[in-house]
Amino acid sequence: MKTTVFLGTVAAAALIGGMAAADTLADVKARGVLNCGVNTGLVGFAAPDANGNWSGFDIAVCKAVAAAVLGDASKVKYIPTTGQTRFTALASGEVDVLARNSTWTFQRDTDLKLDFVGVNYFDGQGFMVRKDLGVTSAKELDGATICIQTGTSTELNLADYFKHNNMTYQPVNIDSNAEGEQQYMAGACDAYTTDASGLAATRAAFADPENHIILPEIISKEPLGPAVRHGDNNWGDVVRWTLYALIAAEEYGVTSANLEELAKSSTNPEVQRLLGASDDYGKMLGLDKDWAKRAIAASGNYGEIFAATIGEQTPIGLARGLNAQWTQGGLMYAMPFR
Repeated sequence: MKTTVFLGTVAAAALIGGMAAADTLADVKARGVLNCGVNTGLVGFAAPDANGNWSGFDIAVCKAVAAAVLGDASKVKYIPTTGQTRFTALASGEVDVLARNSTWTFQRDTDLKLDFVGVNYFDGQGFMVRKDLGVTSAKELDGATICIQTGTSTELNLADYFKHNNMTYQPVNIDSNAEGEQQYMAGACDAYTTDASGLAATRAAFADPENHIILPEIISKEPLGPAVRHGDNNWGDVVRWTLYALIAAEEYGVTSANLEELAKSSTNPEVQRLLGASDDYGKMLGLDKDWAKRAIAASGNYGEIFAATIGEQTPIGLARGLNAQWTQGGLMYAMPFR
């Protein structure tokens, strides 16, 4: 998901500038709960069940950070944010971290002064249509009506793609994924466009997912990842290395099931550091030596989280693709624990 910069950008930047001296780690510890900004509801990534219990790929990041910092993965307050409110919620301090399928862009990094701690999903913008529309390529959408979230750079990507291909379209503006799903299902638009992972998640929630197809064209690069406020570097390090702990654990073969055993028996120096068996890396973050063990134990390593929430055996059905480990031909890797 992407947001363009309007007047809200100035307000957000001003808020961030005023909070540059914040100590979020101390605030979270004192509060005893992590305020995590998430999607308003995207199956597989972040969605509450009938009892209000949240789960998903992005939710696992929130749980891992809470486990690392507070010692308990359940100590999270999930704060739903839309494409238009998410960055203001982060800038104002309403949330401590934004874990909400947001794209790391130049504008957000510099003008909005957000710090993206890393990439947890490499994505790209795509299109979904009903199978009975008879369309098999985005280049066949000339003159189509397209549902698109306002206040997002998805709008700019769409305009650029159609202009480049000498096509026209009629936008059907929506405010959230829920509204987009409703409008698309009601026939208000021929196609729905957003990140391809979001399309897969939306389709999985349909009663008839087999009657909807995601077209093959990917028209943009969308590196998604958690974000924190610029200027609070220690907190950024905590969230960054928590994410890297999950990714590194998969590479090293550390799982939620064997981490205690490996903490005692592994001869890999990076595993020893990761699991607090040798150097006390937690102390460098203002945490204890078992911070990463707790983060991994919360929902598993990166591969376990992917498989359980959005992988090929789930209704979302996403292949690892670019999100496979770098050792398996993908782009996913963690910075070294040394």
